[in-house]
Amino acid sequence: MLTAFTAGLLLITVSELGDKTFFIAVILAMHHSRRLVFIGVTAALAAMTILSVLFGQAASLLPKVYIHYAEIVLFLAFGIKLLYDASKMSAACDTEVIEEAEAAVKKADLELPKQKTSLAIIIEAFVLTFMAEWGDRTQIATIALAAGNNPIGVTIGAILGHAICAAIAVIGGKMIAGRISERQLTLIGGCLFLVFGVLAAIEGV
Repeated sequence: MLTAFTAGLLLITVSELGDKTFFIAVILAMHHSRRLVFIGVTAALAAMTILSVLFGQAASLLPKVYIHYAEIVLFLAFGIKLLYDASKMSAACDTEVIEEAEAAVKKADLELPKQKTSLAIIIEAFVLTFMAEWGDRTQIATIALAAGNNPIGVTIGAILGHAICAAIAVIGGKMIAGRISERQLTLIGGCLFLVFGVLAAIEGV
């Protein structure tokens, strides 16, 4: 369980910092109550984590040997892809992610009344985050982790990782947003995925 918890915590924390959902939280926190934004964002990420773990548990019904090799392939493939993406990145990539987050928030603001209740702010943060996270690499990584590891450990670790990133975003996101290098985080994330892929392969030997 401790291994699953640590894997979930590390993978999510590194992958989510500087991600689109991170910047959505930053932008929302600049316009609304930080507490309400944190509640909405964390609730969305927790819901997505639980869904991903359920998908992973459904996948775990397959023969163990298939799950084992699928986990290795997924982690190694993600690691190689992230390292490749990092090698092609420039400073403009950070701007693109921020612009995508701003566009998503602006669109949601236009569809909602200007005078928002606390519930409306929480719902906006929840929906925007949930939609941005769907199909993201962290969701697929969580599914892979949950298929081959303790589901409770993965769930707690991943939710804690998401909560840490959400807290950083709403509390000091504006201050550090410009200092986060998506290229460096992608590089670290790629290395981390490769490490877990290798560890999964070694455990099967």
